Amino acid sequence: MTAAPGRRLRERGTGPAAGRNGEPARECGPDGEPATTGAGGAKRSPPTQRMQPDERREQILECAMRLFGEHPYAAVSTTELAREAGVARGLINHYFGTKRDLYLEVVRRLVTIPRFAIEQLPDGPLEIRVSSAVEWFLDGVSRNPKAWLAATGGWDPDVERLLADADETAADRVLEAMGLSADTGELRAMVRAYGGMVKSACREWLVRKELSRLQVRVMLSTTLVALIRETAPRLRDDRPPVP
Repeated sequence: MTAAPGRRLRERGTGPAAGRNGEPARECGPDGEPATTGAGGAKRSPPTQRMQPDERREQILECAMRLFGEHPYAAVSTTELAREAGVARGLINHYFGTKRDLYLEVVRRLVTIPRFAIEQLPDGPLEIRVSSAVEWFLDGVSRNPKAWLAATGGWDPDVERLLADADETAADRVLEAMGLSADTGELRAMVRAYGGMVKSACREWLVRKELSRLQVRVMLSTTLVALIRETAPRLRDDRPPVP
């Protein structure tokens, strides 16, 4: 999902990063507070009601997503990150460590499927659950399309490890959501292979523009249903005998 330091994350979004619950990120003000508009359109910050530590950390992360998408990695300084987030520079080190640590946290946020995404799936037939899961995923990609594209590229061992961990987490989440055992190696491999198709399909949508979002949703949904209903049983039946 990323490009090397010194190279532009050319596939990152240029709009504001999505906030929690998919809401647009608030503009950053001093101390991490959302900026408000004063006379003449000037930005000012509320004098009271400071953000809680977890909210301030989230605000720094949202600003970092935007900056790392709009500029080359090497061109983004911690001073600029602090100014955009409206916090003291030391808070970036306090919450994230180095600039690279913050960058890796941005990648992790973009590629990891959280447990709540599975827990909120509706009850019902397999087709409904699969369609809802794919729609949730595409919603997330569409909020930060270029950021997601850049992050899924990978460029160094640390990022590659993050992507590999995210693939394993995705396999767990998908198998859990579809009522299949995550302990079966061939099923995990099947889902990881499906994940490769997901990334390629999104690039056809976002980069080549040969497929629409609707077409990608149909393709990913019908493929996953077929894998679960038809391929998974055959993989279990065709497993090699234990010596």
